[in-house]
Amino acid sequence: MPTFTYRARDAAGTTTTGTLDAPSRRDALRRLQSRSLQPVSLEESSGAKPARTKSSAPAPSATPAAAAESKASAKAASLPTRKERLPFLEALSDLVRGGLSAGEAIRLLSVRVQQPRLRALCTALWASLSEGQTLSVALAAHPEVFDGQTINLVAAGEATGNLRDVLDRLIAHFTEQQELRAKLFGALAYPVFVCFLAGGVILFFLFFLLPRLRGLLTSLGGELPFATKVLVNLSEFTLHYGAFALIAGVIGSLSFWQWRRTAAGRLASDELALRLPVVKGYAVRSSVLNFAHTLAVLLENGITTAEALRLAEKTIANEAVRARLREATDRVLEGESLSLALGRTQIFAPLLLDRLAVAEQTGNLAPGLRDIARSCRNDLDRWLNTFTKSISAGVLVVAFSFVAFIAYAIVSAVFQVSSSFRF
Repeated sequence: MPTFTYRARDAAGTTTTGTLDAPSRRDALRRLQSRSLQPVSLEESSGAKPARTKSSAPAPSATPAAAAESKASAKAASLPTRKERLPFLEALSDLVRGGLSAGEAIRLLSVRVQQPRLRALCTALWASLSEGQTLSVALAAHPEVFDGQTINLVAAGEATGNLRDVLDRLIAHFTEQQELRAKLFGALAYPVFVCFLAGGVILFFLFFLLPRLRGLLTSLGGELPFATKVLVNLSEFTLHYGAFALIAGVIGSLSFWQWRRTAAGRLASDELALRLPVVKGYAVRSSVLNFAHTLAVLLENGITTAEALRLAEKTIANEAVRARLREATDRVLEGESLSLALGRTQIFAPLLLDRLAVAEQTGNLAPGLRDIARSCRNDLDRWLNTFTKSISAGVLVVAFSFVAFIAYAIVSAVFQVSSSFRF
């Protein structure tokens, strides 16, 4: 009889481990449930392998290499990603709100969903649920889609019977993050378009119009003005050394990207980002917003403060900010108040820390964090609007100034050469 090694939680939330003998995995799960244990992981440790059945007609329809390549490409095309997380949660929440259980909802989604990757995800989850696994354990088998925060919240919702509320809060949280990213990209779209347009106009002058005009002015003779000389020298430098400068820039960018992929490079570059005025404004505001909102969602769904802090710090993209929050979490675990520990990070504004201290003293930490997150969201929206207007105005001023300089250099050269003729 196979032996299974399990890790499960009891009614008090304590994690226990052990082994048991059962004819199958489903029987092992049933025995754990009969002991009032919620399985977290269950693995067969007997080492027995199922027997393989031999086919009597092994006539392949294609070569093994072609079949393997086709299977690999099909698997890669249907492999779920993090993009499927929000659509899955929304579809699951709609069915659960309609009265279906989570298992029945996923079974229905595995049949009805048309999107290939989402359907593959639902099919895999239903296969795990049909073996007796819980929804949180089934989600944990897909770390490329579901992070630890989502898995722990779903596990808490299953334990407390509030899965529908947990799903709604997760959807609101991920929707807000998606809207924030969309707003940032939308804010940068116009400045990027203006930069490309101005760059195209400048390159047209330097590479096409100016060389022809320079040949005309040289043939007429005369001394060129200083502005025209500067423009001509810039054009010659771009024509002769522009390709080398472009190659050097590409090599430098690739080297920086490779260095940033290392742990030390990522930490150093993120620490540098906190010292740059404009980048720091966005990095700090977005990190505080994400941390406060995530921590509020975790605490509202019954996650302990220690586990909620660990999960919330892992959602921060900036490694330097994450390291400071990790130190703050260690201080909280040692008995320091949350507001005082976060104040040592020098990331949170004093007013936010005062509001957090009041929420701690009144016992309303989760609602207080949600109010803080709402204020941070409004502050970030105002900062994005100001940044967008400033960068757009700055790009337009620089582009028009350079174009005006080109026009002045050309017109002044024409007037100076024409004035040198004597009639």
